[in-house]
Amino acid sequence: MILSDADITERLDGGDLVVEPLDDPDLQVQPASVDLRLGAQFLEFQHANIPCIHPNAEQEVDDYVSETVVDPDQEFILHPGDFVLGTTYERVEIPDDLIAHVQGRSSMGRLAVVVHATAGVVDPGYRGQITLELSNLGTAPVALTPGMRISQLIFTELKTPAERPYGSERGSKYQDQDGPQASRIGSDSEFGGDQLAGDDGSVDAASGRAGSDAGDDAGGGGR
Repeated sequence: MILSDADITERLDGGDLVVEPLDDPDLQVQPASVDLRLGAQFLEFQHANIPCIHPNAEQEVDDYVSETVVDPDQEFILHPGDFVLGTTYERVEIPDDLIAHVQGRSSMGRLAVVVHATAGVVDPGYRGQITLELSNLGTAPVALTPGMRISQLIFTELKTPAERPYGSERGSKYQDQDGPQASRIGSDSEFGGDQLAGDDGSVDAASGRAGSDAGDDAGGGGR
């Protein structure tokens, strides 16, 4: 069951579902979703002079991205063909009986801006900001302003609460993330990492995908 505005408000008031700061509930709580705003931090991918990125080589991944922080009165220009990691301004906490899906706003989609590539699911138990996978599919640069409503979060009630929610017990990689987070796929068990098996079963908003990649961005994120 997808939560309506009345359901969302009831869960927010009850405290088990958290979206904070929710400065303007009348504006941000939509008929069946919550609008989330854009944060000020971005991870940009460099055109590195290397043949490829090895997912299990953490240093290669770190060297491939650089952080940009935009002042409140400034803009981040997303050029055609660009792919950057952004973050929601809001922090979320998803209870064990809900799963959240990160979607772009229609108004942004009509400008050819998408907010997630594969990470659209925020798992039960996730806490933190949501990493957004921002792309410009159009032919003109688009100015993004911190604080603008950039995405929406849709909540679905599970038939039963998750027995093993996202979190430390299953070695989840992005729990409590603050700002956009680069890939931590190198900690996956198949790459020799210490992540618990079975933690990658579910999506980033930016954060599809499930399990530990939620909020990646979605992600979790909290794609």
